[in-house]
Amino acid sequence: MPHYRRLIAALSPLLVSSSLAAADTPADALTMHASFDVGFDADFSRGDRVCRVRQGKEVVPAAPSDDVRIESAGGRFGGALSFPKKGATRPQFAGAGVLDYNDKSWSATVSVWLRLDPDKDLEPGYCDPVQITGDDSKKGFIFLEWSKDETPRYFRYAIRPLFPIWNPTNVQWADIPFEKRPMVQVARAPFSRDRWTHVVFTLENINDKTKKPTGKLYLDGKPQGAIENWDLTFGWDPQSVLLVLGASYVGRMDDLAVFNRALSDAEVEQLFGLEKGVAEWRPKSGR
Repeated sequence: MPHYRRLIAALSPLLVSSSLAAADTPADALTMHASFDVGFDADFSRGDRVCRVRQGKEVVPAAPSDDVRIESAGGRFGGALSFPKKGATRPQFAGAGVLDYNDKSWSATVSVWLRLDPDKDLEPGYCDPVQITGDDSKKGFIFLEWSKDETPRYFRYAIRPLFPIWNPTNVQWADIPFEKRPMVQVARAPFSRDRWTHVVFTLENINDKTKKPTGKLYLDGKPQGAIENWDLTFGWDPQSVLLVLGASYVGRMDDLAVFNRALSDAEVEQLFGLEKGVAEWRPKSGR
């Protein structure tokens, strides 16, 4: 027995080291990164790199327009997407490998930098700078938004599952009390024309019947709140899931990234502090 204990003691550091080496890092979890330095398309993607927009009934590769363009030196890191006015053009990324939505257990993290003064730059009405959508909004809808009426505007992160779950009495979103909506709300978020604000939201164990589903919002590396104690069941067709940008948005957007799991508080803080942005975590070979 003493010999056995000595053997375990000797092996323990090696086992711990091996476990840490095998741990999934944020770089390992990265599925898509769009720097917007020179164009709309993603610099790296485990799926389709092409950014597209809807034109009538067609979906075509994104190109500069009056609604959205690339500012080559206007970003947090290099270039940035610029939305000079409220328009109908909404850049989107799709396909397996980017978000990997599934109906069993889905987790993800989305990271983006935004620069605007919501109360001065946005036009009346809701604004959703980032959305994750499917084939039917009543089957699920995930979004960042600024409220439409309040001054200053509230900034929110919402996970709306199947319609009967979050809205069983069929009333308007604005008519549901704040505390009864599946969302995180920030009354005075640190957005400004003079600085970039880092926004991260996570999704964890969506559609999982054996684990607790949650979603968290972070601003400038700090937790702002969580969506929990909700049944977060979705009914999307996996083939129809999109990451959509710029719905009624006026401002700049930079360094968009997606990860295939929920990053931890420490990892989000690390992400916020990257000197060169997500490019530091991007595979050298790209895709």
